[in-house]
Amino acid sequence: MNQTTNTILMIRPVQFRMNEQTAVNNYFQEDLDLKNAVINTKAQEEFDAFVEKLQAVGVHVIVVSDNKELDTPDSVFPNNWVSFHENGDVALYPMFAENRRKERREDILEHIEAQGFTIENIVDYTSAEKEGIFLEGTGSLLLDRVNKKAYCALSARADEDLFIEFCEDFEYTPVIFTAYQTVEGERKPIYHTNVMMCLAETFAVICLDSIDDKKERKNVLKHLKEDGKEVIVITEDQVANFAGNMLQVRGLDNKRFLVMSQAAHDSLTTAQIKTIEKHCDILSSSLETIETCGGGSARCMMAEIFLPKN
Repeated sequence: MNQTTNTILMIRPVQFRMNEQTAVNNYFQEDLDLKNAVINTKAQEEFDAFVEKLQAVGVHVIVVSDNKELDTPDSVFPNNWVSFHENGDVALYPMFAENRRKERREDILEHIEAQGFTIENIVDYTSAEKEGIFLEGTGSLLLDRVNKKAYCALSARADEDLFIEFCEDFEYTPVIFTAYQTVEGERKPIYHTNVMMCLAETFAVICLDSIDDKKERKNVLKHLKEDGKEVIVITEDQVANFAGNMLQVRGLDNKRFLVMSQAAHDSLTTAQIKTIEKHCDILSSSLETIETCGGGSARCMMAEIFLPKN
């Protein structure tokens, strides 16, 4: 069982803009005073430069273009609707925003199969949408694939019962908590677990200050420590700069990289960078437009493929 992969799926945006349907509970989104066409062009430039950097270090990136007709402004974040597993399972997830549900495309799965991967079985949770129940993929779930634990910060986009159902289906131990951010003086749930926490092979990056409940905080720490992870603590300010939204991937000769945005990298202290670099190299890329309008960052843009090769 591997925690990291060298193959990721990325969706190139064609209609990227601020999604009004997600802005209601994604407090990281901001409106840019630019025309949508300009925003999309900037997002495409950031996307292409990011893909190029990943490919340059030997990460296998499967790029599929978004479909203009679907009008899916957030398609650049595929990790919310799909996850790929080593046993050949693919999970499809229920999405909070109606216009994000169209991101789930069968042709994308066919494209992955055409690249030589085997899909054995599709586990489909999407019918939960009819009941207004959501669980947004590896945005909501942080999977420790080696120790078979799943971490989840509950929110409008991460339902507890459905999370437990996922854990039963995929045989993960659930680690449940709520993470908060301060919005206009009020503590509100952070919409996705992966903006305040990142799980790598030998370490974890986490904003403990966002877990207001002391018992929950202690429990998360206990799990990380018993699995031998070095815990790198980030601040709420750093979370606002997407320092929690990172992903460890493998490049050429199985070399490990922690992938993040330029803003995330710039927000880290020298000590934090040193600690990360004890474990692996850092790869960062500027994602300013995507972060500002989309309210998501580097990790959200990469759906890891762990499927068996045929």
